[in-house]
Amino acid sequence: MSQSSPQPLPGGRPAPQDVRASDAEREAVIERLRVASVEGRLTFEELTERTEAAFQAVTRGDLEHITADLPGMGAPGADPAPAQVKRRFTAVMGDCKERIVGRIDGPLEALSVMGDVEIDLRGAQVPTGEVVIRATAVMGDVKIIVPDGIDVQLTGYAFLGDRKVKVREARPGARVPVVRVAAQAVMGDVKIVDEENLTPLRRWRRNRH
Repeated sequence: MSQSSPQPLPGGRPAPQDVRASDAEREAVIERLRVASVEGRLTFEELTERTEAAFQAVTRGDLEHITADLPGMGAPGADPAPAQVKRRFTAVMGDCKERIVGRIDGPLEALSVMGDVEIDLRGAQVPTGEVVIRATAVMGDVKIIVPDGIDVQLTGYAFLGDRKVKVREARPGARVPVVRVAAQAVMGDVKIVDEENLTPLRRWRRNRH
């Protein structure tokens, strides 16, 4: 998100939107974004992007731009997004692909046995700003797609397999949404990727034009 250039008023005073934002104002915007996510107004991807932008905001105008399309706190008619009912995703000698768009209220589980499981979290609603996944790959693959700029925390082990995280790292100290993955890979792979690493060929082609 581009940062605005100060436009001083007569007398050298900055315009209200060009006043430097404080840490407290940034935190207030981040809380507003979290509430908007609870209400189903922002996907996990949008929550991540805007949270990161709030941390990088320099002026009050930058912060106002981030929330310009959101209603005020406590706006009427703000119902929670529908809950994600399915929480276990399994592929046994086959494929399972799921793009989650519901509200994630608890841990998810992915199990691949000689098959492929792909879970896309970008369109999910995540009120807490955190997703916990237990991923097990036995002679198969588990791929978890996350928004750009997310904080990924990977634990577990790999035996004759691999655990990979290919995401753009968040800024140091930034309180961005988190995906925690406990991975067990036995002759298989567990991969966590963001959009930047998901379609490198398509991005390369687009950048040529």
